[in-house]
Amino acid sequence: MQYARRLEEIGRDADTVATVGSFDGVHLAHRQIIGEVVQRARRRNGRSVLITFDPHPREVLRPGANVVYLSSPEERRDVIAPMGVDAMLVLPFTVEFSRLSSREFVERFLVHGTGLAEMVEGYNHHFGHNREGSVSSIRELAKEYRFETYAVPQLNVGGTPVSSSAVRSFLEEGKVEAAAAFLGRPYDVTGIVIPGDRRGRTLGYPTANLAPSFSRKMIPRNGIYIVGVDVGDGIGRYGLASIGVRPTFHSAGPRTIEVFILSFDQDLYGRTISTTFLVRLRDEERYDDVASLIRQMDRDRAAAEAFVAARQR
Repeated sequence: MQYARRLEEIGRDADTVATVGSFDGVHLAHRQIIGEVVQRARRRNGRSVLITFDPHPREVLRPGANVVYLSSPEERRDVIAPMGVDAMLVLPFTVEFSRLSSREFVERFLVHGTGLAEMVEGYNHHFGHNREGSVSSIRELAKEYRFETYAVPQLNVGGTPVSSSAVRSFLEEGKVEAAAAFLGRPYDVTGIVIPGDRRGRTLGYPTANLAPSFSRKMIPRNGIYIVGVDVGDGIGRYGLASIGVRPTFHSAGPRTIEVFILSFDQDLYGRTISTTFLVRLRDEERYDDVASLIRQMDRDRAAAEAFVAARQR
């Protein structure tokens, strides 16, 4: 898959099938749209193009807002690439760009820019200045500029529409299994292992302190989770992640992500590891003494080991 940051890099092809959107998280509804683009491009022996933005429009249109993402552009690229898309174009979203009307965007970037033959979007897609563009306006523009259009219907899981905002809500509540059902995969956070206070080792639970590689990555609700861990050696591992402020030792410490890997005791400082959130065990709690904390950590470890054993049967 070609990965570009400028329209000129992907060039023009008269048989282009394209889709446009934020695609944050690349959840199941996004995958449905992308699959439709790829299939339609192949049927016409054309190329499939996905256009997205960086930063997210909310970050530009709401200055000062604490905007968090389910995925960085590079993470989106890594999920989308195996799906058969020919080119992914990441356009810089600026205040000036936000003032383009839907007509101007379609004309400049799609019709004249890519050589659009067909446009595929979600059923409720809006774009252009003040989100005035919609599926119905795309259909009107399609008649004028002579391209085809297709709207992918709503996708529900458990009776709830799949959306990035729904995934964010699940993660805010710590419902990582529900988030995984909407994403089609467990939610993950990749980061660099940084030095900590080494307290975990003195407790018999050495942890890797994770600094997310993408600073605006959404972190699930504070608590204890069973996680999958990839340390970059191709071996799938499991462990426990603690997200929070370590209340037993700090009255108001910074929020941290600490990962304890089962049956593993290697120095990971400076290495990049990926953590996938599988099950939430409990809230973060404050204990009156270290012995009580260790007893609870032992119970958490037993729960994680039982989870792994059940998976490996």
